[in-house]
Amino acid sequence: MTAPARAVVLHVERKGRHAPAASGRDPDSRLAEAVALARAIDLEIASALIAPLPVMKPATLVGSGKVTEIANRVKDTEAGLVVVNAQLTPIQQRNLEKAWGAKVLDRTGLILEIFGRRAATREGTLQVELAHLQYQKSRLVRSWTHLERQRGGFGFLGGPGESQLEADRRLIEERITRIERQLASVVRTRALHRKGRARVPYPVIALVGYTNAGKSTLFNRLSGASVLAQDLLFATLDPTMREIVLPHGRKVILSDTVGFISDLPTSLIAAFRATLEEVLAAEIILHVRDVSHTETEAQAADVNRVLDELGIDELRRGQIIEVWNKLDLLDPEARSSRDAKASRNENAILISAVTGEGLDMLLQAIENRLDSEDTAYEVFVDAADGEGQAWLHDRGEVLESQLFPDGRMKLVVKLSADKSGQAAARFGRMMRLPAKDHKAAAE
Repeated sequence: MTAPARAVVLHVERKGRHAPAASGRDPDSRLAEAVALARAIDLEIASALIAPLPVMKPATLVGSGKVTEIANRVKDTEAGLVVVNAQLTPIQQRNLEKAWGAKVLDRTGLILEIFGRRAATREGTLQVELAHLQYQKSRLVRSWTHLERQRGGFGFLGGPGESQLEADRRLIEERITRIERQLASVVRTRALHRKGRARVPYPVIALVGYTNAGKSTLFNRLSGASVLAQDLLFATLDPTMREIVLPHGRKVILSDTVGFISDLPTSLIAAFRATLEEVLAAEIILHVRDVSHTETEAQAADVNRVLDELGIDELRRGQIIEVWNKLDLLDPEARSSRDAKASRNENAILISAVTGEGLDMLLQAIENRLDSEDTAYEVFVDAADGEGQAWLHDRGEVLESQLFPDGRMKLVVKLSADKSGQAAARFGRMMRLPAKDHKAAAE
């Protein structure tokens, strides 16, 4: 078994006008996140440090003093890789590799490497490769390597088992075009799947959240599935969907998605748009948050920024339920504080996906949200039409029924917007009831 590569992790803490959107975070926390990202691809961390950056250097990003310091650390620790927690230009990356005598990987490259190892399906592999090609395209002059991979990841770290191909920019463009064509087919297939679910039809509940917030653990707890759920960043990459049944018998489809992260490269968001379209199509979005994390608010802001980029408008934000997870990791004082905050936020549910605490409240909140969007109708069917009655019971909530002497049966049934259209096509004209009438019928 090959020993893990030794790496120095450098977090560049930008100051002033150079600071990114996530600059309000604690530098130590951002360094810890960078270390966790590096460990996600099995790197041995030889050293980790922070480099304050009041002025950005075009040639090396950081100042000459810090360049020398890192060079000494690389030599002392015999590290073969330096992970820079920042976005580097091709020139900066090349200059730093020469100065340090080691491979240099910036934040985008590191995330791409993780995604390359996590992708388990053909779709996930295509999405990662597309993002990788777009990233590499800007860093090539005459040739590039690692177009073809024979192991996990995309070859940033080098090693046996990889094919290195001499190729020009035209070859990259051709490969990008082919992948985009294949992913366009994925989008069409997903659209057909959504149409198929609309015919069933069940509402879709999508899980989103910062990476490692506990989405997959919650998904497994609710669905009984066995999705990879580990204390790893980006443990889940490929989308997973399962049918679950709510407390009152209503069926919904639960969808797990890739985790978000601060400074997520735009190219990655674009590459995974086909997967993330499941979020846009969902009736309800569960924003899973790790409330035991010291920077849970900053993480939530990062997730909201990505949702904005996906096109979640203000109207659809009303479909989001915040799931405050990892209650089991809070001490009594922190728990009391979270309880108080949750009681003031009608859109937040406090849970532990590990112990199951609060999940009954979450399921009830989902049910209430779906019910609030439903409308009650009077539907007349033939008393002998058992299939039609079963159709209404299966796709809606029948509040009352009444049999008339002429053999007709009147059903008062709550239906969602998509199901009401299908019911109208099947049963003809239906009378929509005012909210107060169907509430009374339900009681």
